[in-house]
Amino acid sequence: MKWFNLEDNINLLTFIGAIAILTITAVVVIRLFGTMKDRSDKGELSEHSWDGIGEYKNPLPFGWAICFAGTIIWAIWYFLAGYPLNSYSQIGEYNEEVKAYNDKFEAKFASVSGADLAAMGEQVFLVQCAQCHGVDANGINGKAANLNVWGSEQAIYETIINGSKGLNYPMGEMNKAADLGIDDATAKAIAAYVAAEVSAIKKTKNPELVAAGKEAFVTCASCHGEDGKGMDGMTPDLSKYGSSDFVVDVLNRGKSGFIGVMPNFANSGVLNATQQKAVGAYINSLKGE
Repeated sequence: MKWFNLEDNINLLTFIGAIAILTITAVVVIRLFGTMKDRSDKGELSEHSWDGIGEYKNPLPFGWAICFAGTIIWAIWYFLAGYPLNSYSQIGEYNEEVKAYNDKFEAKFASVSGADLAAMGEQVFLVQCAQCHGVDANGINGKAANLNVWGSEQAIYETIINGSKGLNYPMGEMNKAADLGIDDATAKAIAAYVAAEVSAIKKTKNPELVAAGKEAFVTCASCHGEDGKGMDGMTPDLSKYGSSDFVVDVLNRGKSGFIGVMPNFANSGVLNATQQKAVGAYINSLKGE
């Protein structure tokens, strides 16, 4: 930023104020030196006296009156139009600069994809996500989600067994399998069905369990819907699970976890759309099979 940029209101006001101060100082000094040559101790005393010490009747200098009135007028103008109420704020200026940078960033990387997009996502992940999920995305011994397993049939099974703290959806948290009357074998069957026919994974290690899992999915359909798409946003859309789009949805909604709350990146302005997409691509590249 140019320090002498007069298009900036702050710089312009500072410059005008400096000139005014220097001009007034010069005028006052010149006048004082002029009066010193003709200084006189004669004058009319006021009626006030303190211990025999009198006080001259000195009228307010005209220049002082002008400066005083001018200061009041300038203060009113400054408050109403010059700065505070003229739609300027440091936060607003920062937000405008961030928006301009994000627009430039998204235009530059609009066509990035594949390995390059995942590489960008890794860098963003290390800065914004590694504090909770770990630099290798393993969840730091269960403190956060293990993203190396996320997006796999195994992760679906673990979610059914352990429940989920939720992604800030209207229907809230998902109970553990034991609380829903689902045993281990049924959980594996549901995981196989969701992985093969509902989610974006589209395959399973246990194809023989898919039919049984489809029948058992009725327990899950009360929240996720018969098609697993979450009943118009009431719960997560399982058809996206295993894709980067699901990760982006998590980033936009935030998530309640066992060690705290993951922020909502959609409203925080920390990550722009391209960066969210990049994080989704990176995490999707980590999923176990």
